Amino acid sequence: MKKLFTNLTFWVLTAIIAGALLGHFAPATAVRMDVLGKGFISVVKVFINPIIFLTITLGISSMGDLKKVGRIGGKALLYFEVVTTLALLIGVGVAYLIQPGAGVATSQLNANGKAVSEFTKRAGEFSWLHFLADNFTLQVLLVSIVLGIVLSRYAGRQPIVVRLAWASKYVFRGLHLVMLFAPIGAFGGMAFTIGKYGIATLLPLAKLMLTVYTTMALFIFVVLGGILRSCRVSILAFLGYIKAELLIVLGTSSSEAGLPGLMEKLERLGCAKPVVGLVVPAGYSFNLDGTTIYLSLATLFLAQVFHVELTGAQMLTVIGILMVTSKGAAGVTGSGFVVLASTLAAIKVIPVEGLALLLGVDRFMSEARSLTNFIGNGVATIFLAHHENALDHAQLARELGGGGGGQPHPSPLVNPRPLASSPPVNPIPLAPFPGGEGGTSF
Repeated sequence: MKKLFTNLTFWVLTAIIAGALLGHFAPATAVRMDVLGKGFISVVKVFINPIIFLTITLGISSMGDLKKVGRIGGKALLYFEVVTTLALLIGVGVAYLIQPGAGVATSQLNANGKAVSEFTKRAGEFSWLHFLADNFTLQVLLVSIVLGIVLSRYAGRQPIVVRLAWASKYVFRGLHLVMLFAPIGAFGGMAFTIGKYGIATLLPLAKLMLTVYTTMALFIFVVLGGILRSCRVSILAFLGYIKAELLIVLGTSSSEAGLPGLMEKLERLGCAKPVVGLVVPAGYSFNLDGTTIYLSLATLFLAQVFHVELTGAQMLTVIGILMVTSKGAAGVTGSGFVVLASTLAAIKVIPVEGLALLLGVDRFMSEARSLTNFIGNGVATIFLAHHENALDHAQLARELGGGGGGQPHPSPLVNPRPLASSPPVNPIPLAPFPGGEGGTSF
């Protein structure tokens, strides 16, 4: 019993339930709890860029073969393109099969017209230049790579690396303290969502909601599960291992809230630091599986609502546009709606005003998007580390078997070898979360 009450997963789950109950029975009070959710996310965001900077810089500076950096980056971008395209095609296929927009009334359009105009106004502002300028995380990623390469070539790097390692140690200690307040953030986020929008708003678009959640569940367990299975990793064991982070993402509707914890747990699983540092931050900009599925489903949903029969050429246009714009969604405020509005404006056959139908349920669907994006980036890191011989399978088996909810796996597929020929220069170990493998504890 004592172990249960000192486990972060238990408290986050309890907070989510409490927030949902408050939102249902006292919506006015629950809406004011939004400050708790936003406050927690804001504090976590303070740690994200320092962690990315320190992880990548320290990882690359310890690598003996810098060609591996380019190879990992190239493989990561190729993986992102293949998997997100698959997610897009799955979304299109499910939308044609289930027809979630068939029979939906358009009576809600006038109610949210003003809100939609804000998104359509910003739809034309998207560009790759703006994406890079607005995406500070991507800027940090690029600077970290350059600095890591420079340090790896600098003979007198050791004093600098030692200081960076010292800073890394205390940044993670600070993060561990912040994560103790995760239940408060999850409570605030869930209370606001239920209090402001209410369960009743789901009923008119229940078919769309069910389609979105079912499609993303199938994508996680079939596609991502198959990718992990090729590395001899169970998707259920992996999800059990990161369950605390998943609940935080669910409660706050923000995948960023779980990013630092995901990076640390992936390293603890045996993924090399440079792979984690490169793949996870880049994935948050270019590997948005959940967002891609949502955009494809939403576009065809609106086409069905307005009885628009897309021709083959128009459908290819939709797919082509989403293949490009979905990659930059993370760098745009109100990303889902802005990218969706851009897509509708480009094909010019589906009324952009139809976005008003989605406003009431978008917050509920954002939870599914965030969870799928979050899991997808974890899977991508394990897959790429495995294929770079940068994954310690013995350590992974110990971690998942010992506290992640899975069973020990067979002997390693490969003899894991370090990513660099020289030993790591970081002499200061980073303290793990104070709760073991299965979840952070108080």
